[in-house]
Amino acid sequence: MIQTWLTNTFGLSVPVVSAPMAGVSGGALAAAVSAAGGLGMVGVAAASPDQLRAELDIAQASGKPYGVGLLAWLLPDNEELVDVAVESDAALISLSYGPYARYVERVQAAGKLVATQVGTIDDARAALAIGVDVLVARGGEGGGHGRNDVATLPLLQAVLDAVDVPVLAAGGIATGRGLAAVIAAGAAGGWVGTAFTVATEAANSKDAKQAVAAAGLADTTYTTVLDIGRGAAWPAEFGGRALNHPYAAKWHGREDELRANPEPIEQPVTWAGQAAGLVAKPRDAADIVKELATAETYLGAAAARTGK
Repeated sequence: MIQTWLTNTFGLSVPVVSAPMAGVSGGALAAAVSAAGGLGMVGVAAASPDQLRAELDIAQASGKPYGVGLLAWLLPDNEELVDVAVESDAALISLSYGPYARYVERVQAAGKLVATQVGTIDDARAALAIGVDVLVARGGEGGGHGRNDVATLPLLQAVLDAVDVPVLAAGGIATGRGLAAVIAAGAAGGWVGTAFTVATEAANSKDAKQAVAAAGLADTTYTTVLDIGRGAAWPAEFGGRALNHPYAAKWHGREDELRANPEPIEQPVTWAGQAAGLVAKPRDAADIVKELATAETYLGAAAARTGK
């Protein structure tokens, strides 16, 4: 069994965290991932406090550690979500994408660890200065929202050299090979999103799951126009990576024109990273965790090749 800060801290058998994806990572997915040996996360966006409580109740039913992810840019209008997270049994709380500093001590005072996603070395240094417990180095190939400045592997190397707290790697990790690569580089584990969007326990639609499974490595686009079209007030520095979409094909690069003359999106958006090309079919979360656990085999083979 691979042992890292992540597995030792939360009692996991696989150094994997399922990313807190709003609309996908409900309590059922978090519970399934945790039951399978990873750390499941509940992801929320504009949920009500009662909705979050309901999902966290489902997540804790596994009896295993789990976490919750909050979008910092939404919290000033709904700070009760922080109260709900702090009062829950969640062991890890992720505060990302927006001014999160004001919440860190509050979460830590409740005995919980704080994570944040970083997309540049400057993000990482700022998080370290704030006192975040664990950083998630998220590369631009990752699905959903974040920065597109740096890919996962160079970002991970730079962050590991710059900080003295545990670092998880996110973006492009969907198989045991990928998890082995980031563990070998020094990450404490993988923060995996796209691979879990096809889990049977995920809260997204069957059509969305099938679309991700059918996608290739080059079938995603990073853009801000999908948020503009949806009227989602994400901070301008955070675009999103989704499966190729006719709306993005039409408007990408014409953001100012779109803002001046809004046009609604008629087709659903499926957020996914480049690792969609590594996802073959929908399956249970436990099977996905089992596939990621083969990282141990690849790490063993690498050690054998070097005579270690």
